[in-house]
Amino acid sequence: MVRKDLRNVAIIAHVDHGKTTLVDGMLKQSGTFRENQQVATCVMDSGDLERERGITILAKNTSIHYNGVKINIVDTPGHADFSGEVERVLKMVNGVVLLVDAAEGPMPQTRFVVEKALELGLKIIIVVNKMDRPDARLSEVGDEVLELLLSLDATDEQLMSPILYCSGKNATATRDYNVPGTDLKPLFDTILDYIPAPEGDEEGELQLLVSAIDYNEYVGRIGIGRIERGRIDMAKEVVVCDYHSGLSPYKSKIVNLFQIEGLKRVPVDSARVGDIVCFSGIEKITIGNTICSPTKIEPVPFVKIGEPTIEMNFCVNDSPFAGKEGKYVTSRHLRDRLFKELLKDVSLRVYQTDNADTFKVCGRGEMHLSILIETMRREGYEFGVGTPKVIFKEIDGEKCEPMERLFIDVPNDSVGAVISSMGLRKGSLENMTAGDLRTKLEYIVPARGLFGFKNEFLTATKGEGVMNQLFDGYAPYKGAIPRRYTGSLVAYETGEAAAYGLFNAQDRGQLFITPQTMVYEGMVVGVSPKNEDIRVNVCKRKHVTNMRAAGSDEALRLNTPRKFSLEEAIEFLNDDEMLEVTPKNIRIRKVILSGEKRLKMAYGKNN
Repeated sequence: MVRKDLRNVAIIAHVDHGKTTLVDGMLKQSGTFRENQQVATCVMDSGDLERERGITILAKNTSIHYNGVKINIVDTPGHADFSGEVERVLKMVNGVVLLVDAAEGPMPQTRFVVEKALELGLKIIIVVNKMDRPDARLSEVGDEVLELLLSLDATDEQLMSPILYCSGKNATATRDYNVPGTDLKPLFDTILDYIPAPEGDEEGELQLLVSAIDYNEYVGRIGIGRIERGRIDMAKEVVVCDYHSGLSPYKSKIVNLFQIEGLKRVPVDSARVGDIVCFSGIEKITIGNTICSPTKIEPVPFVKIGEPTIEMNFCVNDSPFAGKEGKYVTSRHLRDRLFKELLKDVSLRVYQTDNADTFKVCGRGEMHLSILIETMRREGYEFGVGTPKVIFKEIDGEKCEPMERLFIDVPNDSVGAVISSMGLRKGSLENMTAGDLRTKLEYIVPARGLFGFKNEFLTATKGEGVMNQLFDGYAPYKGAIPRRYTGSLVAYETGEAAAYGLFNAQDRGQLFITPQTMVYEGMVVGVSPKNEDIRVNVCKRKHVTNMRAAGSDEALRLNTPRKFSLEEAIEFLNDDEMLEVTPKNIRIRKVILSGEKRLKMAYGKNN
């Protein structure tokens, strides 16, 4: 059976190429919203962090109706750290809309998502977006996308993919970039004409692959997936099985069943082959499981998700200020929250360690884990996180480490500084293209060599450099790479920072704190230009005397302190440091707080 009244399509692209903005236009022009309805921009980015950062973190489903056909749309993340989201949702669709920026052209993540789509044999519609940009290269970008398809061994049919030119901001599309579009009708028509309708045996036994998981406090886990065969009915008994994990099939029942209409989940009694549905009632359901009829248990193969490359230790906060700012502070709270995250994040791994208060958390990159940390602190959790480390593997008896393919675009006068920095980080230059004003560099560099590189890169390029990275595989260990070439200014005692103490300390380096900030012994309060730690007494106050002298009572002038975002603080961490995370503060501290113990350990290592 062919469902001519249905299309399932995903929108894929590199970060910030305009996926979510284009979906906004599709929803508005399809009549999903009332004419007088107030709708926020990037309506699919529903999370607070997504709106603040302007990125999509979780893949989301929506649907529109056009010419009597329902089009299910999956909006996917563009950042490489969330590529696991893209990999799994592609199993739900029959085709993809590939967005490419009209000025930037195909980028690293574009190559990754196209490769995954081609592996699954999906039909591709190429959309050159942001055609209204002054620096748009419409004809050249179209050719670059076709070259990309050719390099990825696309079939002849995929090389003949239709190309449209869009402005997501203005919600217009056209097949000829010389003729401006007026609406998105050409895009809708191309989806109906080119993306194949779902096929399957509606009379067969039920088979549904779970590609995503949501969670609700009231109904528990919610499975999301496409029906591969047969029908699904509410309150009917089903069997849960898995193709890869060796899970023993078990019986359960569908309690609630929904289909997606616009931005809402609408309850339904049944759904048939090709439909994307949401369901609850199966407590242990997870991504990759198959829902089958009890009379025919036949699991569906699931796409292999890439392994994590970065690990961090999450532990109970043991600083002198522990328990003062957070709502959830115990190891039980921390454990439950981390394992709850596993229910919906297929790229995450959580392991218990020998220490009951410490958990090892593995992810696809620093941003992947920093989003989890930020989400937890906003929920009221208080905990500590260790320095990020790469996950090594032993391949053919040799120690190997994850490598990143780094794409750099910098002004010509910054090339020397970037090449020098990459040399220190064991980067291997693969390609270099010099232009009149800017130069493009392509490196293969150890993932651990990029820890802390972003800030250094922005400083070296005066904020004008652009860098993108993509996981390139494992290679033999490249040797020691210093994490940082600077030391830390470490608080000498516990107390309240005073202007007098800060004034005396600022000559030693750049400070992170202001007067009246509460500090404790072992807390990092600044950065030293020397490659060694310096203990400073920022709590020191000026002694009061009855003597007056010219100039002694002048106001102390303090330099502006450096403020860290969460990602910047994680990047700054040295091997002997960790981050204290609470709902109100982020504090960098030494793992061993006592200065005396740190000196004894250092003395022991040197002797």
